[in-house]
Amino acid sequence: MGALADQAIATLLLTLRMVPTLAFAPPFTLVRVPAGVRVLLSIALAGWLVAGAAGATWRSDAAHDGVIVAAAGELLLGIGLALSLQFAFAALLTVGRALDIQAGFGLAALVDPTTRSQLPLAGTVFAYAAGAVFFLGDGPVRLLAIWAASVQAVPLGGGMVAGDIGPALAHLSGGFVIACALGGAIMLALFMVDLAIAFMSRTLPQMNVLLLGFQVKTLVMLALLPAAIAAGGTVFVRLLDAALLAAPDLVAVR
Repeated sequence: MGALADQAIATLLLTLRMVPTLAFAPPFTLVRVPAGVRVLLSIALAGWLVAGAAGATWRSDAAHDGVIVAAAGELLLGIGLALSLQFAFAALLTVGRALDIQAGFGLAALVDPTTRSQLPLAGTVFAYAAGAVFFLGDGPVRLLAIWAASVQAVPLGGGMVAGDIGPALAHLSGGFVIACALGGAIMLALFMVDLAIAFMSRTLPQMNVLLLGFQVKTLVMLALLPAAIAAGGTVFVRLLDAALLAAPDLVAVR
């Protein structure tokens, strides 16, 4: 009975390490799955990893402080692991918002029913494209490998996020640079359209610059956005690869 109880507690602790990513981090939040289903999936995956990992019990340096302290540490560690994916998709949404403002789509916004927040139109398209790349590639397998490696590197109940914010800042800045490569061509094209309309307004003062600008930039945006996504497959893969590689560094898991 003691071994069974230890395995149950270990499953609970590992669930707390995994559930922030599955319940609150993209691309899992992009799929309209109830939160309860994602929590049950976390419990099932945690039980599977605990059963397959040798020595994956909750006995650790923090065990003498009680299950509550151990659970708090595991939840903190799970949030740290989820930040890598959050940063990657935040970079895509930020670049998409910049494109929306440039194209005039900033007047409209999508409301995400999961977070109850307004999302940029182009950023939402980028996020769903990145989510498709994540699930069609080896993203889920690599994420499971990160959780399995964290069980061996950080004993259950001894979760702690690294105090050094250097890896987080490096990943955040690198993610924004990669995301800008995805929307840079569209932003340059929209800027050139703005210049052309500005020169035309000097020769045709009676022209409605605002109305013409919205129409032309909308057509340019609709023409270049699918092309950027089709040609940016490597960019999506590199961004997600950087996020998965940075996840262990954010919590000092080796």
